[in-house]
Amino acid sequence: MIRNILFDMGNVLIRFDPPAFLDRLGITDLADRKALLEELFGSTDWVALDRGALTEEEVIARVCARVEPRLAGTVRALVTGWDKPCMPVEGMEELCEELRERGYGLYLLTNAGPRHRQYWFDVPVSRLFPEGRIMRSADWLLLKPEAAFYEKALSLLGLRREECLFIDDSALNAEAAGRCGIRNLVFRGSAARLRRELAALGVGVKTNQ
Repeated sequence: MIRNILFDMGNVLIRFDPPAFLDRLGITDLADRKALLEELFGSTDWVALDRGALTEEEVIARVCARVEPRLAGTVRALVTGWDKPCMPVEGMEELCEELRERGYGLYLLTNAGPRHRQYWFDVPVSRLFPEGRIMRSADWLLLKPEAAFYEKALSLLGLRREECLFIDDSALNAEAAGRCGIRNLVFRGSAARLRRELAALGVGVKTNQ
């Protein structure tokens, strides 16, 4: 029986949309956009930041060494402020609230750097995911879809895998959870669709939202 719902964060509970971050800063030059998307958000440095293997300052220095010097301020603004403001995924706070009211345990399993602590608790849905119910990749030098990430999450949060359902927008991450014996769903961007998929698995939620 499913008793606990484990949520990814980016593009499940809040939007993670690098092109939108560039729009917010008024970056319109196509070459600049391409460079920032590839050399920052598409780089192994960004992955290492989520793993906790690099600091933000180290990432900024590495990326600035690869882009035009005039973009240095923009790189810093993106690394330290992509989350200002965080944009919720429509309908997900309401769904999480309903799940909690119906007695399900809610947990967050996220690939996120150390600064997650600074911005996450400004997001309204975070009230349903206190610190003791969070598996943050940078805290443990682990990343989804590594099996060790899921095993650590189960141990850290005191969960039985057969009682868990994991939801992620990445099919790769969801499949990896499955290989660890955790039921899973791929989130397709629609809270209404997710409600129907949860109900099909026997999770008690309304499907007419």
